[in-house]
Amino acid sequence: MIALRLPAFSIVGAMALMLAGTALAKPRKSSTAKSTATPAVAAKQDAKPNADWQVIKVGPRDYLSADNIAKFYGLLGNVDATGKIVVLNNGRNQLQLTLNSREAIVNGVRNWLCFPVIAQNDKFLVSRIDLAKTIEPQLRPQMIQRKARLQTVVLDAGHGGFDKGARSGFGSEKEYALDVVRQLRPLLQAKGFKVILTRENDVFLPLPLRAHIANQTRDSIFVSIHFNATSNRDATGFEIFSLTPRGAPSTADDALALSFLNMQAGSAVDAQSFELSAAVYHSMLGHIPEFDRGIKRARFAVLRLTKIPAILVEGGFLSETNDSKSVANPAWRAKLAEAISVGIENYRNVTEKKQRPMLVADYRAQDSGGITVLNLAEPPARLESSPAPGIVPVSNPPADPNKEP
Repeated sequence: MIALRLPAFSIVGAMALMLAGTALAKPRKSSTAKSTATPAVAAKQDAKPNADWQVIKVGPRDYLSADNIAKFYGLLGNVDATGKIVVLNNGRNQLQLTLNSREAIVNGVRNWLCFPVIAQNDKFLVSRIDLAKTIEPQLRPQMIQRKARLQTVVLDAGHGGFDKGARSGFGSEKEYALDVVRQLRPLLQAKGFKVILTRENDVFLPLPLRAHIANQTRDSIFVSIHFNATSNRDATGFEIFSLTPRGAPSTADDALALSFLNMQAGSAVDAQSFELSAAVYHSMLGHIPEFDRGIKRARFAVLRLTKIPAILVEGGFLSETNDSKSVANPAWRAKLAEAISVGIENYRNVTEKKQRPMLVADYRAQDSGGITVLNLAEPPARLESSPAPGIVPVSNPPADPNKEP
């Protein structure tokens, strides 16, 4: 058990989890079907829980304990000195959870959960929907299924025509977004993708029409490019969105009202969309050292109406001085286009070749000429003596939650 009052696992507990991780890798003769089921299956409210999961009911929602998660994925755990942060780690995957917070760090990148992590009986509890929709796709991306090879990328330059989008003293969002997709197209074509642009010129395109263009394609994904702005002039950095799961609030929804529970349908390709956002986002942060605002959820029209895997990229704040200067630089936009193209290729390798996705740390090590060697058998160090790598504290003010791309 990952207890709130204990600074770390006992040696016996750590050894038990190591053995549990080994056992998970072995086939079970008596219950093969159960042992290979995914948390996504367990997330279905009308399905029987997998034998590996002990569901805990708290109010209207189902939860799983952090020690249950650690056992299933073969992770070791540490709790920090305050008893409010737990890090689960096996050298290959890392998950940081904070009590009473919707923020989690997964493999070095900020993620926003649908519901806060809570505590009951000295255990950290994660909502079932967050385990299935946010954590599972990143810890086991090889389990994500695609029926056909990815062949087409639909690129959507946000805004256009009379709709200028966000603006700075150097230019407008509509111009920068169009430039990025124009640079992205040949990069993706060189990787063997067919590329379709929702708009190739400075024209206004209604949001439903953008989604309609995407829905007419086959074996495809949809990537919408935007730049941010807010009244808070200190807000900066990257963020990325995929569609909010059914029965959950979006990242910008602070009030966890019951009205969210039946709010709009989710997506049949939710796992693919989320893994696409993770693959692209890791590449963006790995190649460009911007502030990590996180992988988020929203019900933007272009995500809600699109039936193929879809994401929306926010490439910096035109309302912030340094960000706006960077975005105005053609060389910087070319670098952003390159990072997004690499992320899309990485997503294809994950879904088709079942390759482990490149993470932000991998990209940074690659750029520095270093080689990352992971010892999967070595337990992580205690948090108070050696903070987990790649974790960025929350110090950046939030953007305007009412801004619609």
